Amino acid sequence: MSQPNGFKAYLTVTVAYWAFMLTDGALRMLVLLHFHTLGFSPVQLAYLFLLYEVMGIVTNLSAGWLASRFGLTSTLYAGLAIQIGALLALAALDPTWGTTASVIYVMAVQGASGVAKDLSKMSSKSAVKILAPEGDGSLFRWVALLTGSKNAVKGAGFFIGAVLLGIAGFQTAVLFMATVLGVILLATFLFMPAGLPRGSKGTKMSAVWPKDPDIKALSLARVFLFGARDTWFVVGIPVFFYGVLSDGSTEGNRQAFFLIGSFMAAWIIFYGLVQASAPKLIRNSTGDLAATVSAARFWVGGLTFIPACLALAAAFAMPGLVPFVIAGLLVFAVVFALNSALHSYLILAFSKSERVTLDVGFYYMANAAGRLLGTLLSGICFQIAGVAGCLGMAAIMSGLSWLATSRLTKRHPRTT
Repeated sequence: MSQPNGFKAYLTVTVAYWAFMLTDGALRMLVLLHFHTLGFSPVQLAYLFLLYEVMGIVTNLSAGWLASRFGLTSTLYAGLAIQIGALLALAALDPTWGTTASVIYVMAVQGASGVAKDLSKMSSKSAVKILAPEGDGSLFRWVALLTGSKNAVKGAGFFIGAVLLGIAGFQTAVLFMATVLGVILLATFLFMPAGLPRGSKGTKMSAVWPKDPDIKALSLARVFLFGARDTWFVVGIPVFFYGVLSDGSTEGNRQAFFLIGSFMAAWIIFYGLVQASAPKLIRNSTGDLAATVSAARFWVGGLTFIPACLALAAAFAMPGLVPFVIAGLLVFAVVFALNSALHSYLILAFSKSERVTLDVGFYYMANAAGRLLGTLLSGICFQIAGVAGCLGMAAIMSGLSWLATSRLTKRHPRTT
């Protein structure tokens, strides 16, 4: 049911989520490029992000219960505060530490950031189900707008992180982001209107696991969908482009940072814009779940062919490989964005209002599991078979997502 001040609360939640994702994207690029220049291998770079994804799984498994028990605003504030703490801790990293100590420390800090991200994400996405008006197709539009705009902002964060690293250095960039996020947290606390539920003390942890088979199948599809993206996105493509663009000099590194950050930012922004436009592009904002499920199956099937073609081109060192890969990844962004938007709508449509935080938490636990799997495979596949290995594994993961999507029963009643 839509609550009083619903749209104002939706805007406040959205702005807070934007601010968080801006720092999240910037931090990802800062850590990746900074430690790559320090000589970390692709597998070591993947290790830096593993605990981030592991904690995402743990957090989402409990975040729905926490929000159901203590309220969505509490978990949103907690996510922002933990991210500020993680940024400050990362600024304290001592460059004289050895590789092992640095990896362990950064993994721990990234783990805290993973907790923060998924508290914020679950809070924001659940709020849409509660705040969106009923009966006019608003749910699909509101969730597509929140998710798409978030990804566009995160893409800008990739660019900002790369630029800040080149201009101000690692520590100054991290401290600047912590300060900005602190201002946003204070403003959110002061201006958040009424409209979000305060929680129920009687909610049990055992309620986290869903009984609905469609929510389970959709969550499994989500694991492989995001595994398909992160298998090439996290380590493979940035390191591949760095090898092509940098000559090893300080100036060459700076230019490579700028170009890689620009591409990663453009990809995420483009993906976010397509995702925000998904209701218009697929013309299915009416709440017809059978049609939505069919669309989800169709688009993930199409997604599978894109990384497969790119992997073959990379394996045979096709002339003009770099522009071909860039073009292919932009096509991947379009199809992936439509898939992601459909999933984000379906989880809210499948969920009942009284279970929304629990079901969304479980679903984003699956999302984090996919990112964890993709992150690990990105480093391993690049180490073994280069960018062709990463792209080939992405095709396999997308195919598995199609199989999971085929298990959706389409038995749910019409809903908005």
